[in-house]
Amino acid sequence: MSIVLITGCSSGIGRALADAFKEAGHEVWATARKAADVATLQAAGFTARQLDVNDTEALSALADTLEQQGGRLDILINNAGYGAMGPLLDGGVEALQRQFETNVFSVVGVTRALFEPLRRSRGLVINIGSVSGVLVTPFAGAYCASKAAVQALSDALRMELAPFGIRVLEVQPGAIDSRFADNASAEAELLIAEQSPWWPLREGIRARARASQGRPTPAREVARHVLKCAEMPRVPRLLRVGHGCLALPLMARWLPKGLLEGLLRVKFGLNRRL
Repeated sequence: MSIVLITGCSSGIGRALADAFKEAGHEVWATARKAADVATLQAAGFTARQLDVNDTEALSALADTLEQQGGRLDILINNAGYGAMGPLLDGGVEALQRQFETNVFSVVGVTRALFEPLRRSRGLVINIGSVSGVLVTPFAGAYCASKAAVQALSDALRMELAPFGIRVLEVQPGAIDSRFADNASAEAELLIAEQSPWWPLREGIRARARASQGRPTPAREVARHVLKCAEMPRVPRLLRVGHGCLALPLMARWLPKGLLEGLLRVKFGLNRRL
């Protein structure tokens, strides 16, 4: 039985991962930011802990708790994150910083805080990225940039953690059935305003926020594939799963850049002058 710690377990992929690993017989430490979600996880039989992945003191306390419980961590899944939607210049630096704090900086912060128990177990780090880090779309620039950064960090960590026997798997989901689109739409609506130069293109912004729900793959399917990879004797470097997870990277790789950008401009209403 492995000890598994997963961030962002309130819903979606995080909760599906917690369920899958628990059902497979592993001890799951499921974390969430809100107290109500922690209570729900506790009632479901998980070792639940409240955690804001950007809170260094909370991370230190969590590491201390793990030490007190035996000082071992076999699998860390960095799943916490959200999708900032809207024009980059409308959100500005502040929105970009918030996006990177949760989606990018926390990958390093959480892994660093839990390095010793991972080292002790010669464990596995699983970072949940996205195909959006491979194929960049308009009105999701901050999110795409954050997931591209997760890809780069995962590659660097894989090499740097190898001497300690710690492996790194990056997961790049496609369209997944979760609360992502609802949350992304809420993020977009915070920025959509009549004074924005992009106000005439507001339906394109909304369309991008909903794009992840086009024929989505159930979150439990993602969790099943992640569990299978985690239990392999030789863990792969990369797992792509979900609708569009193969087609979108192929488009990014093989289509001429100008053609791809032209298609995306048409899809999201950016093919006209304002």
